[in-house]
Amino acid sequence: MDELIDIVNIDGSYTGKTALKSEIHNKGYYHNTAHIWLYTSSGEILLAQRSYRKAICPGMWDVSVAGHVDAGETIEEAGIRETLEELNLTLTATDLKKIGVFKCFQSYDSGIRDNEFHHTYIAVLREPLQNLTPQPEEVEALQLVSIETFKSHLANSETNDYFVPSNRAYYEQVLSAIQENV
Repeated sequence: MDELIDIVNIDGSYTGKTALKSEIHNKGYYHNTAHIWLYTSSGEILLAQRSYRKAICPGMWDVSVAGHVDAGETIEEAGIRETLEELNLTLTATDLKKIGVFKCFQSYDSGIRDNEFHHTYIAVLREPLQNLTPQPEEVEALQLVSIETFKSHLANSETNDYFVPSNRAYYEQVLSAIQENV
C-alpha cells in the first residue's frame, strides 16, 4: 500500500509536507517509523521474521512490529495501529515505553533510499505466542527468544544471516532497555 507520509527534516522536525511512501523512498525524504519491541515478563523477546515479499532484508529476523507513520498520525497511534495490523494484538499508549529515536539512513541496491527515524518503544507481551496472527505481507514467522539467545545471534550477526547486520548497535540498545525492564 502506498500510504501518505509526513516528511521531516534531518533533525526530525516536521516540514508540513507529505508524500506517498514510494516517493519518499525514491527521493530519500526523511520520515518517521514506529518500532515496538515486545517482551515477556520472564525475559523472552518477540522477534518477527520479515516476509520474503519485502523489498528490504527479506527473511531476516527483526523488531516485533515496525511501520511507517501515516500523515497526520502520532507516533504512538502508528505503533498501536501497526501492532494490530501485523500481529492482531491490541495495545494502548499506556502499554508503550519509549526508549529512544534511532536514525537509520541507508540506501539499498533496489533503489530505495530509506532515511528513517525509528521511534522505538518496548512493551510487555501479555498474550501467548499462539494468540498472535502474523500479517503475511509483513511477517513470515514469529518466535520468542531468551535474552541469551538474542545475544548469541547478535554476536554473530555479520555472518549468521539472522539479524540485519547493519542494525547491530540499534539491537544492542534495545536489548539493554529490555534487560533493564525485565
